[in-house]
Amino acid sequence: GIESDDEIRRVPEIVGEFTGTTTSSRDGGSNTSLAQPSGGSKRRVRSPADKENKRLKRLLRNRVSAQQARERKKAYMVDLEARVKELETKNSELEERASTLQNENQMLRQILKNTTGGSQEGGK
Repeated sequence: GIESDDEIRRVPEIVGEFTGTTTSSRDGGSNTSLAQPSGGSKRRVRSPADKENKRLKRLLRNRVSAQQARERKKAYMVDLEARVKELETKNSELEERASTLQNENQMLRQILKNTTGGSQEGGK
């Protein structure tokens, strides 16, 4: 099941690593707590408590990682929104400038047409 945040935070840190002694080797010398995978490397079979601790730590790491990802995404979105606003402002300024230049161009063409008297209609 899914544990609460408080249960996840109470996961004890496991400082030591596997020392090599197993309960089964103390009992009679059989090495049943070491599994031999097909790759040939020795791996320790974890106790249910170890598995649960590992699972809880993984859940906690995942939760922290997910929160960090959400924060990065939020910062990214804020930056994008600021950039959108900036580009919209720049676009408006450029549209206004283009309109002004079109009006000026049209006015200059009209002046040119009026000063030449319309006698030279061959060129534009």
